[in-house]
Amino acid sequence: MRTRPLKVALLGCGVVGSEVARIMTTHADDLAARIGAPVELAGVAVRRPDKVREGIDPSLVTTDATALVKRGDIDVVVEVIGGIEPARTLITTAFEHGASVVSANKALLAQDGAALHAAADENDKDLYYEAAVAGAIPLIRPLRESLAGDKVNRVLGIVNGTTNFILDAMDTTGAGYQEALDEATALGYAEADPTADVEGFDAAAKAAILAGIAFHTRVRLDDVYREGMTEVTAADFASAKEMGCTIKLLAICERAADGASVTARVHPAMIPLSHPLANVRGAYNAVFVESDAAGQLMFYGPGAGGSPTASAVLGDLVAVCRNRLSGATGPGESAYAALPVSPMGDVVTRYHISLDVADKPGVLAQVATVFAEHGVSIDTVRQQGKDGEASLVVVTHRASDAALGGTVEALRKLDTVRGVASIMRVEGE
Repeated sequence: MRTRPLKVALLGCGVVGSEVARIMTTHADDLAARIGAPVELAGVAVRRPDKVREGIDPSLVTTDATALVKRGDIDVVVEVIGGIEPARTLITTAFEHGASVVSANKALLAQDGAALHAAADENDKDLYYEAAVAGAIPLIRPLRESLAGDKVNRVLGIVNGTTNFILDAMDTTGAGYQEALDEATALGYAEADPTADVEGFDAAAKAAILAGIAFHTRVRLDDVYREGMTEVTAADFASAKEMGCTIKLLAICERAADGASVTARVHPAMIPLSHPLANVRGAYNAVFVESDAAGQLMFYGPGAGGSPTASAVLGDLVAVCRNRLSGATGPGESAYAALPVSPMGDVVTRYHISLDVADKPGVLAQVATVFAEHGVSIDTVRQQGKDGEASLVVVTHRASDAALGGTVEALRKLDTVRGVASIMRVEGE
């Protein structure tokens, strides 16, 4: 074993960063044995230097992150501060001054992954980011290494624990959205401002990363269609149960049937109770991968939290340190396919539409005519009425999102349609 330690700079020492530092200290001997050399925490960049950080030598703490990554003797920079800046500049500066990088920054990678990979390649350094997508779940490495010889056609997953906890609570207890959100907040699963989670921004960033790796194509956050889950109601869950389904906020990355394009999207969807993702409970994450040779694979586990995310960071740290010792680098960006990202209108799936309509003869015929005129075939219809008011639930066969959008727009113009109560995609069949 080499006796000179590999030096690690830690950017950020919050929930994840403090766990990374703790594991590096408590598991130092095991890490050294696995890597082939000791690893040494050489500096910790923070915003609040006066905060007590148990187990971290105060002499290592600095507020000057730029000076830390410019030192020249740093082998690996671990970035867990999040956000776009200063993280982007710090990472590129680290490459320029001889360090490889391990990051958990999904937002930055979804927005500027191509530029970061280019900077890593230019400086012959590693950029690893297993922790950016699904916490402790090994997912990125299987996609870009274990399945490198296969053709991935679809990635379908629950990649946000907060939203899954909320939807699971609504499903199992009958709670409304706000009640379930309040419970998630009280238990620490939801932030004080949950917008990034419940509006799908977090999942969309992860979908961009997954689609890029799975399809060897550059997919940016702006390419991902996104819908939040704040409009999901108890009535939607009741309808889902009648269909033998539940509702999940899904990240879906697909290769077109002809292989000529890809799509990436995040939105609530009904999925059959028979699908493995339907039984993912609480704040857990799970990702379902479909490929030509391997078939169907499922990855499941805790998708967030200090210790689970730190586990993924440390796995990357071990891999990068091994590469440093051997003088090699691991897999970089693979974007050779350069497939176009199709708009949401091209996506084909089934739909569950709930309409508030007048309770009088001929309404169903009018509604069915609108669906037919827009080329959307109806699978089932359920109607309930009382005192002049009625609800009409239509489940379609597979149709394009553009066709469904035109159908809904026309339905809203009918005098007999009082309103479109909800539109839900049906996936996983």
